[in-house]
Amino acid sequence: MLDSCQNAQERWGGVHKLIDRWLDERAELVTAFRELRDAKPAFADKDKNRDFCAVLIDYVSAWHFEVSEQLVSEAKAFGDTRGLELAKQISPRIDAITEIASAFNDHCDKGNCNDPERFAEKLGKLGSLLHERFELEDCLIEVLHTAHSEEGAVQA
Repeated sequence: MLDSCQNAQERWGGVHKLIDRWLDERAELVTAFRELRDAKPAFADKDKNRDFCAVLIDYVSAWHFEVSEQLVSEAKAFGDTRGLELAKQISPRIDAITEIASAFNDHCDKGNCNDPERFAEKLGKLGSLLHERFELEDCLIEVLHTAHSEEGAVQA
């Protein structure tokens, strides 16, 4: 399900140090997710739960406050209207997934993760949404990176 994160690292690694660092955070998020999902019962391992939530919030924050801003700035600098339009289309869905991730974190912070069935259901749903988010983020990076790489090659 979340295995596509390694493919992203292979495709985008080296594009920009910020994106590299963020993709490392994505890999860390996937690892923390798997460890929490595989714990029996998942909700009972408070340390894994706390670790996962910390990485989750760091990851979504880095996208919103660093990576996305950088990509949009680059698109503007290159006059990339296609990339900017795509960002406008994709951002609301990424924002909605961020809200769900934040709600999951808040739910667990308040100690409401004691029902194993409900927790497993929420964690599974979050995993699916994160997978969707990764695909959307990768799509945006691919469009911007490809356009800017081609532009840079033409100018060189």
